[in-house]
Amino acid sequence: FSMPRKRHLSRIAVVQTLFEVERREVEPADSLSRNVKELGEIDEEFALELLAGVTDKKDEIIKSIEENAPEWSFERMDPIARCVLLVGAYELLFNNDAPPAVVMDESIEIAKEYGTDESGKFVNGVLNAMAKK
Repeated sequence: FSMPRKRHLSRIAVVQTLFEVERREVEPADSLSRNVKELGEIDEEFALELLAGVTDKKDEIIKSIEENAPEWSFERMDPIARCVLLVGAYELLFNNDAPPAVVMDESIEIAKEYGTDESGKFVNGVLNAMAKK
């Protein structure tokens, strides 16, 4: 597996974990390790770093997401879009590991894959506004 592919799967694992944690009382670490096993070859260190970062900075990330999606409160957003945005926004705001264009492409792709085309467009709009700042 190539590094970009592993990273893509890592982001998916974290999005799935955030989705599960939001839905029911599960330990994020347990959920992540289960998702990692299911997805196969991923960059586990990167996934753990993303999950820890999102968890750590969640309030700041949500504030930024809401500022860049003026018509929407975080709670009203589609659950998939919400989880994808948490990861994408964390990467844009705090991680500086991947170029913004890569983070945005990845986020949009994951939103479309697990949500709808609308989720993809929504994620694109919010992250685009964020990246411009």
